[in-house]
Amino acid sequence: MDALNRRAFLRHSFGAVGALALWPSARALGANDKIVMGVMGLGGRGTYLAEKFAERPDVEVAYLCDPNTRRFARAREAVEEAQDRSPKMVQDFRRMLDDKSVDVLINATPDHWHAPASILACQAGKDVFVEKPLAHNIWEGRKMVEAARKYQRVIQVGMQSRSAPYAHKARDYIRAGKLGDVYLVRVYNMMQHPKRPDTPDGPVPDGFDYDLWCGPAPKRPYNPSRQWLNQFDYSCGPIAGDAVHQFDLARFLVGDPLYPSAVSQTGAIRSLRDGRDMPDTQMALFEYEGLTMTLDASLWTPYMKKIPASIRDSDRFPDWPFCSTKVEVLGTEGFMVFGRHGGGWQAYDGNCELVHSEFGRQGDKEHQDNFIECIRSRKRPTSDVEIGHLSVLPFHIANISYRVGNQRLQFDLATESFTNCDEANQYLKRQYRPGWTIPENV
Repeated sequence: MDALNRRAFLRHSFGAVGALALWPSARALGANDKIVMGVMGLGGRGTYLAEKFAERPDVEVAYLCDPNTRRFARAREAVEEAQDRSPKMVQDFRRMLDDKSVDVLINATPDHWHAPASILACQAGKDVFVEKPLAHNIWEGRKMVEAARKYQRVIQVGMQSRSAPYAHKARDYIRAGKLGDVYLVRVYNMMQHPKRPDTPDGPVPDGFDYDLWCGPAPKRPYNPSRQWLNQFDYSCGPIAGDAVHQFDLARFLVGDPLYPSAVSQTGAIRSLRDGRDMPDTQMALFEYEGLTMTLDASLWTPYMKKIPASIRDSDRFPDWPFCSTKVEVLGTEGFMVFGRHGGGWQAYDGNCELVHSEFGRQGDKEHQDNFIECIRSRKRPTSDVEIGHLSVLPFHIANISYRVGNQRLQFDLATESFTNCDEANQYLKRQYRPGWTIPENV
């Protein structure tokens, strides 16, 4: 950040008066032009996306960015091998937004950075691929939708199973009435997470801009063992952050219902008492018009397993009773069990007879193809920003219920607020550190 001059800093700060007038316009893309990308966040998922997009002949990954320079080497090596060209390495993502040749921001950061960086990218004329869950809170999700529409930007959310062909076959099967009328959908997210070791706070490592990493969130003392997923300051929680994949698929399968009118849940920290402030156990009931959706989630169940890589892209099915990432669709005439990330699906009739099976394949390539096509066509992508908002919003409500004593919360879609609990409305958005406040008018 020290290398940024004052004008550049003001141009990239939400609070700057007249900042929008300083942003460059989007670059016009010819039919044969490569799409130029910058990747923000070089953890496992960010490095994977950087490599996969770099492998494409129609893409150039020009920048790799992370406030922690210790992550540079692995990501740089993967991209250089994929595209035979060296990307620029930067700690501050605003350097990528300054570059008029950059068309796309890949945002693979922790949850607390999804909205601020994506909104700034939209204002800079960049399209965005942002990892799930869309936003840290309900208000930020709505601001991301508003920014995408205002600046006519494509935002694709990393809920890639929505692009998988086997998911479309399952949706068509349900649409054709093969399960009868569907009134109940059950979503599971049950697995085992490790307990965080009890490590004292310590100095920030060399090469890590911890202040920038915190960004809009509170700057807590640095702790090398802190898991950001387990802290409300930085995350929607490990349950929401993972289960949103299944919940998005559940919505997709039954026609994308909009908002739950009410959410009841019970959440608690039962087993992993390690300083986290997000529940390790959560059971929730989401009331949609004519439809009930439920969530069963836990982080201490070793016998529940994610679908292994050996099954995700094969002609095999998971062990359904112990599948931790499945969706069950219950209709008046039949039942479907569906596995995310290539797990396939099977349907049973009213006599418990297996009547249809479809093996699965993961949808990453199709999801990335769709994003590139939409950058050129300017159509809305498969996992458009508003779809991402509506798929994570029920988890935000459940998390707010947890924070207000597990109350049943009634939700008004017109105002995106609660009608029966003033305390709950205090959690619709967060408090921001100076310099990173998202304005009401994005």
